Amino acid sequence: MTEIPPRLDIDARASRFSHALAHLDNATGKEVERVGFDARLRDLVRLRVSQVNGCAYCVDMHTKDLQAAGVPGEHLAALPVWPDAPFFDDRERAALAFAEAMTLMARDHVPAAVYVATAAHFDDDEMAALVALVVTINAWNAVGVSTRAWEVGSYQPAKESS
Repeated sequence: MTEIPPRLDIDARASRFSHALAHLDNATGKEVERVGFDARLRDLVRLRVSQVNGCAYCVDMHTKDLQAAGVPGEHLAALPVWPDAPFFDDRERAALAFAEAMTLMARDHVPAAVYVATAAHFDDDEMAALVALVVTINAWNAVGVSTRAWEVGSYQPAKESS
């Protein structure tokens, strides 16, 4: 196994920023819970955005979370080609399209057609929560890709308490 060394311990070197990012993630979690996003939708969006951004740590994390939630392996393997795979419902497809458009916004500025198509499946509160979710995972990805602060493979999903 090839060791990929960290570039910067962002948590130690910018602790106030790291704390603020964790607070943003917590606030986002509360919003997605408030509007009733299930864990599968939330983590599919996080995983797909992390794949687009090339964040190895986050891809590992969200893949493990989805596996722990019982999402079949073929669904996870097909996520990079979700438009051509039968494993995703219309709501998931809308969220994935919107998440990709937001993540790649420099390319075409989140086209109106993508927004309208997504809004057909999500009310305004849900759209706001989806925006928060995508912004937050993009922020985590930017830190992870640029600093390699976290060891890929070290993440373990939380155990369900009985």
